[in-house]
Amino acid sequence: MRYLKKRAFWTIPVSVLLAAAIAVSFFLMGIQPESSGISKAQKLAEMSKPAVVRILDYAVVDWQFSGTNPDVAEYMNAVQYRSVFGGSGSGAIISPDGYIVTNAHVVNGSQLKEEEIANIAFEQLVGEIADYYGYNYQAVYDYMVQYTLYTNVEKVLKVILPGGDELAGEVKSYGGMDNAGKDVAVVKVEAKNLPTLKFGNSDNIENQDNIWVIGYPAAANSDVLSQDSSLVSSMNAGQISATSKKTEQGSPVIQLNAASTHGNSGGPVINDKGEIVGLLTFRGDTVNGQEVQGFNFAVPVNTVKEFVNQAGAKNKKGDIDKLYEEGLIYYWGGYYKNALEKFEAVERLYSKHSEVNRYISLAEKKAPDSKKLWSDYSTIFYIADGIFLLLIVFLMLFTFVMKPKQPKPAAAAPAAVNINVQDILLALQKQQEENKKDD
Repeated sequence: MRYLKKRAFWTIPVSVLLAAAIAVSFFLMGIQPESSGISKAQKLAEMSKPAVVRILDYAVVDWQFSGTNPDVAEYMNAVQYRSVFGGSGSGAIISPDGYIVTNAHVVNGSQLKEEEIANIAFEQLVGEIADYYGYNYQAVYDYMVQYTLYTNVEKVLKVILPGGDELAGEVKSYGGMDNAGKDVAVVKVEAKNLPTLKFGNSDNIENQDNIWVIGYPAAANSDVLSQDSSLVSSMNAGQISATSKKTEQGSPVIQLNAASTHGNSGGPVINDKGEIVGLLTFRGDTVNGQEVQGFNFAVPVNTVKEFVNQAGAKNKKGDIDKLYEEGLIYYWGGYYKNALEKFEAVERLYSKHSEVNRYISLAEKKAPDSKKLWSDYSTIFYIADGIFLLLIVFLMLFTFVMKPKQPKPAAAAPAAVNINVQDILLALQKQQEENKKDD
């Protein structure tokens, strides 16, 4: 047992140190970026806004005017015998290949016949002339209807991405205007690698749940803002006010108190997981002719899913979403070099991403102060840990299983012979006598 004590004296401490090194490597590899200093709302905004778009639906009507009234002729010449009729709203990208959900009323113009559009545009034109010159509306209408014809109607449906791209849209499914609870349309644009938002489950929402509304409200527009400010969506916080209201046709709607206005229509309502739970659709009635905030309604996302299925679309996230979200988590955690790698990968896949260039610039500036992400060295750690583990096994076997060789015992010495001189003399004498006889 003496040899066991001698070996254990040094093999046990070495094994403990090796085991500690393995434990430290797993601890270091397990460290994840921590972003508790970033608010939930900020995280949701940065992750969600790249997938929220502005939608323009309008028609250009060309007129032929044959009247002689100088005021009307002057006005028609000033507008180049052309009227623009339509509006704008918001929408959310739900698949990397360009499917977008919005309200049916946002894209209603693209569903109208040319004559219907011309009639609406004509009434708008009459109203503009009457207001401009202070004329009676009916008198202008009666005069214009005699001398005005439309010659062409061009319908335009555009989707403006947050990064600035303007893409032609095509309506793939349409809920119509008769039921606000079905006020849904699915629009398709030709694109790939777009950022997206994920659907939630509107059956799971509860009264007073926190929600956020994202879109392009007209109230946020101003002549003092730069042109590129029109590409920046607004995000307003609120709560679910009621979950069991219905339209006259029996379709469910969600009431919420987040501020919204014209232009927000079709924009997503998201929960605290960043999932779409509804689409803004209409506001409560005005009071004394004034719009009252805090009483807005949304189409539940489970209703939206019906139209998405009709369009043959699938709600899914793409590589862009994964890379961008990982980049944000690294950036917020102080791992700026790792964040930069993710943001640059996003930029390579989709250079028009609305936020990634800004984050690339920020990450580059902060890269010298970046924390070290030990999981980047996992291959080295695993190789070292394997070697350490083999060493520990060998040391344990050496200590407790392998015994030292025992030395072979020495050969026994021949037994000592007692020599008697008298016997030797007698033997010699006897030998001499025998020799004489032989002679």
